[in-house]
Amino acid sequence: MTNEQAHRLAREKGVSRPLYAFVRALVTPFLRIWFRMHVSAAEHIPEKGAAIVAPNHKSFWDSFFIAVCTRRHVRYMAKTELIEARYGRLLVRLGAFPVRRGSSDADALETARVILEQGGLLALFPEGTRVRDPEELGNPKRGAGRLALECGAPLIPTAITGTEELFLGPFPKPRRVQVAFAEPIAASELASTPEAAGEPVDELLWPEVEGEYRRLRARPGAIAAALAALGIGSGLLVQRRRAAAAKRSRLQWRR
Repeated sequence: MTNEQAHRLAREKGVSRPLYAFVRALVTPFLRIWFRMHVSAAEHIPEKGAAIVAPNHKSFWDSFFIAVCTRRHVRYMAKTELIEARYGRLLVRLGAFPVRRGSSDADALETARVILEQGGLLALFPEGTRVRDPEELGNPKRGAGRLALECGAPLIPTAITGTEELFLGPFPKPRRVQVAFAEPIAASELASTPEAAGEPVDELLWPEVEGEYRRLRARPGAIAAALAALGIGSGLLVQRRRAAAAKRSRLQWRR
């Protein structure tokens, strides 16, 4: 499927409701149970109307985890190589549309505008690419702020943890994935010109994402926390903290 065909399909037809419902019913139990998903403040996603969910990006699966947090159809960008593959049409009918990485893609931005003008829910990763290091977040780009300003859509700061290295070959690891949504940033709070759209991303959106991300990363596992509350599991928490500190030291040494 070519980029042009994918954009036309995404703008004119968009999501296939039966296909989306089928895949959602199939995938949601697996993601929620196997990866022990914890979702907080999903009520910040509006029930209708244009909105931009703006999460950090660690994995190809991030869009799927975001999608199971809401009953609304989530639209998202996918790199051109995925759309041009044999399953590209399937991805488009599940909400994706192509973006060329490494440069400003006018077609992708126009499709995003069309989706928002139609009252859609768009998941847009401000970092622009995956940042696999669980200790770090990337630098945000201004695209989310510009789209929010042009379309009058609120920005919803979102953090997601645990999605890096989800699989060992074809086998899913029993990891814990957490998703947290912060209060929406209204379009009226954004800069008055598209040229200054990067400022609210840097000053309003990304600090919220970073704060939620650090909070989720610092949160102990439910079992360890319960044992610690009973006074019998403090050793587990100490071991986890020591392991995390050792990992950070190794990463700093490599740099």
